[in-house]
Amino acid sequence: MKKILNQPESYVDEMLSGFTAAHPEYYEQPDRRVIVRAGGSVQGKVGIVTGGGSGHLPIFTGYVGPGFLDACAVGDVFASPSAEQMASAIRHANGGAGVLRLYGNYGGDVMNFDMAGEMVEMEDDIATATVLLADDVVSAPKQEAEKRRGVAGMVYAFKIAGAAADTRADLGEVTRIAQKAADSCRSIGMALSPCIVPQAGKATFAIGEDEMEMGMGIHGEPGIWRDKLKPADAITDEMIDRILADHEFGKGDRLSVLVNSLGATPLEELYIMYRRVKQRFDDLGAEIVMPLVGRYATSMEMTGATITTLALDEELERYLKAPAACAYWQV
Repeated sequence: MKKILNQPESYVDEMLSGFTAAHPEYYEQPDRRVIVRAGGSVQGKVGIVTGGGSGHLPIFTGYVGPGFLDACAVGDVFASPSAEQMASAIRHANGGAGVLRLYGNYGGDVMNFDMAGEMVEMEDDIATATVLLADDVVSAPKQEAEKRRGVAGMVYAFKIAGAAADTRADLGEVTRIAQKAADSCRSIGMALSPCIVPQAGKATFAIGEDEMEMGMGIHGEPGIWRDKLKPADAITDEMIDRILADHEFGKGDRLSVLVNSLGATPLEELYIMYRRVKQRFDDLGAEIVMPLVGRYATSMEMTGATITTLALDEELERYLKAPAACAYWQV
């Protein structure tokens, strides 16, 4: 294992120390494993809280800030935060108008966030609601979409929900808009190499030097096929084809597209992919709005990429374009 670290067991805590020291205008750390927006919760506004394992920056922690999230509970690398950590994040996000729990569809996160919600509702009288991201189209068939994993679609959901909360909409309305955004996202990933979890000290999976895997999850969950590495256009075409098979786009439709590095894939290769993405949607007569290309949801140093589409209507587009600020995305 070659990593820039001191002790594996200190990896996350030392990362958070550096993270908050580098960006004090956006982030504060009131508890050891909780990050909140600088200045704390906003009174009278619905709070939005997320949580998840480390190793995916900027998700989850990076999207705390004005127009985005109010707090995030932080777990060990690829491990869920505890229910107590999640409850703490909810309390810190609470501005008196209730709190939306907005996070990815992973078993440990669901169990612990459900427990955290029960804790704060009983102990603190905080009203909460939940929206789960389940945007990975290859992790379950369309008729079982509720079983799908949440991946980079969270980036869009955080932005849109945060903008809705800034209008001082109530908890029910913010939840509706967040769910609408989540339902409008479709994602798929591919990987070329594994990553190493510091406390494990070994690669999460093995793959040949000349191979790729289509549909792999951000923790190394198995994809749908493994074969020889294909040209960029062929890879991108299959990813777009699988998204289009799940959600059609046609003439006059508007969407946003995120082409995301899983960690090690450079921007140059992401732009090669985006070039093909743009060609495909131009051919359909659909218009891409505010595309995102870069590292928005990673998996340590994994080489690979994800593509996410967000189908837009007037309401979602308005919230997507609303002002927001964090260390990783300015609107």
